[in-house]
This record gives sequence, C-alpha cells and structure tokens, in this order.
Amino acid sequence: MLRNLSSQPVVFLFWLLHFLPLPVLAACGNGLGRLFFLLGRRRRQVVRINLELCFPELSAAEREALALDHFRVLGRSLLERGVLWWGSHRRLERMIRIAGTEKLRAQLDAGRPVILLAPHFVGLDAGGVAVAMRFDSLSMYAEQANPVFDRLLLNGRRRFGDQLLLTRQDGIRATVKAMKSGRPFYYLPDLNARRREAVFVPFFGVPAATTAGLSRLARAAGAAVLTCVTRVLPGGQGYVTEIGDAWADFPTADAEADTARMNAWIEAAVRTMPEQYYWVHRRFKTRPEGSPLIY
Repeated sequence: MLRNLSSQPVVFLFWLLHFLPLPVLAACGNGLGRLFFLLGRRRRQVVRINLELCFPELSAAEREALALDHFRVLGRSLLERGVLWWGSHRRLERMIRIAGTEKLRAQLDAGRPVILLAPHFVGLDAGGVAVAMRFDSLSMYAEQANPVFDRLLLNGRRRFGDQLLLTRQDGIRATVKAMKSGRPFYYLPDLNARRREAVFVPFFGVPAATTAGLSRLARAAGAAVLTCVTRVLPGGQGYVTEIGDAWADFPTADAEADTARMNAWIEAAVRTMPEQYYWVHRRFKTRPEGSPLIY
C-alpha cells in the first residue's frame, strides 16, 4: 500500500499522526480504509475474488461486508505504522502485548534453532516489532521501490536489539547459519510463489502455489517451528501477538505434505479473524498447468 504514496509529505503526516492516542489513530485508520475501499477499484476486485474463492458459503452481501472490514483494518494498520517507526519502547510495550515468549525462550535455551511461522495478517509488522523488542532475531527483507519508505521500513525493523535482515540473494546457507547462532527466524511463507519454487497444495480448497521453504529450512537447520500470530484488537486497544507450541513431527521427509499441513493451519487461523488476513494480495496468481487465470 505504501508504494503508491509520494514520499516526504506522507512521511511527515505519519510522524505527526503517531502522537495521537491509539483509539483516535484507529478511528482515522478505519476511515482511511473505507476510502481505500471506495477508490481502490483494482485492489477491491482482488479482495472480492479472493473472498468468493475462499468463502463460497457466505452470501454476496456477507462477503462485501467482510471486504469492507478488511480495508478498514488494513487502513488502521497502515496509519499505526507511524507508532511502530517512532513510538517509544514503553508505548510499544503497552500497544503490543505478547504471549508465549517462554515457549520460544525454552527452545533457544535448549540450543535449538527456531522458525516463527508468521502468516500474512495485517498485524504482522507489529508482531515483528514485539519479537524484536525481546529477541535478537532474523527476518527476510525485500527492497522497496520508494527509497524513502525503504529506509523507514529498514530503520523500523532495526530499532530494537541486534536484528539481522537477509534478502533472497543471501540464500539458505546464511539463513540456516543465523538460526543456528540463536536467532529466531520471523518467517512469512504464505504469498503467491513462483512456479519453479512452488508446490500446489490446498488453501481454502483452492490449489495455491506455495513455497515449501518451511519444511526445507526446518530440516536443514534442525529447527523447531512455533506459530506466531498477531491480532488487531478492536477499538484502538492495540495488538496481541501469540506464540504457539512447537509443532510435533515436523518436518517429515515429504515436503509437499508438510506444506499442505502449513496451509491447513494458516487457513484455520484465518477463520478466527477473516477480516485481518492480507486479502489484497493475489494469493492465487500462479495457477497449475492448464488452469485458467483467476485475476
């Protein structure tokens, strides 16, 4: 969403807005999201297609209401980025509560590498900050087209502790090495994958091009996989990040079955807060051979 915005005036506005109390900022974000819904014809259509594929049991009116709720929470998360970028440590601790850090700490204290499986919910950046405030961690970074926002995002992710950001070009060896050094990997696996990197496994019953990286990385590093989901709370109450138990019997020798298990778990998590999943992304862009294009 940031790539389409001009730089300096918007950054100044974000900086000004971050001083607002969170309930006021949340209300402004809800209004911004409603505006995005009304004006963002292309993204609105992507959301409608995704919801029709994933929730065929809902009526058209119910899906339209869900789409609007999604844009509202997306707008809110966008405006609250300013707090993530400039808010004090104390304010962020109040804003983003976290549960389950003892599960992560137990794995690290036992000397085991850890992957935090963090699906694309709109609160994922807040979750990344919550983890970074408490652990020296690892995450992947894709350079942004806008250099101003690229610098803001980089600085925001590096504000606390000793955070390591790698790119795709750094490769699996650097990732495994960093995990083995004691850095939990904040891993986002569930966007559309390119065909040469993908296995097609169900997501809401639709074949989805999905990277098998979770299974392969866990096997290469001997890592435990812990889930990490961040929920946007209503009424400007902030966020809560929940770290789950380590997955049993993972990985297996079957990377495709492991990837199907991951998608099934993400789907179950989405159903608990469907408006907060990142529906504006073309999740089903890459199709199996011979299948018609969706978007």
